[in-house]
Amino acid sequence: MEFIYDRKSNILFSLYGSKVNRIKIHNKTLTLTVEEMYQLLDGEEKAFSGEICFNNCDVDLCKVLIFNKTLDEGRFYGKSICLHDFMNEYADSEFEIITEGYYANTTTYTGWLWADKKSLVSTIMYIWNSGDMVYRVKK
Repeated sequence: MEFIYDRKSNILFSLYGSKVNRIKIHNKTLTLTVEEMYQLLDGEEKAFSGEICFNNCDVDLCKVLIFNKTLDEGRFYGKSICLHDFMNEYADSEFEIITEGYYANTTTYTGWLWADKKSLVSTIMYIWNSGDMVYRVKK
């Protein structure tokens, strides 16, 4: 099932705690595959696996900030890389979304990157797209 996010209303699914385990781009559609996304149905939280698709995504305007540790641990440093490089360098990693923000054509996900299965670092992902944001839910 597909749900199109109307940027003028509440979000349809919460991604808090969702782990992005695959990122791909094809024909200007960026697709994030997640283990779980959450929706409140009849007063009860339901979990679904699926994908979030960003249509008409300009990957050149998408960035990822990767820090050397979690941001609540004092002094930190990090790097900014383009999303395409992130997809190549961190293909075997998992990104866990902690906060999500939506403003106009920009989506921001802040969370933790599990790069080596032992330690985690804070990460911020900026996505820019001018098309629909579609939640594709697997049944």
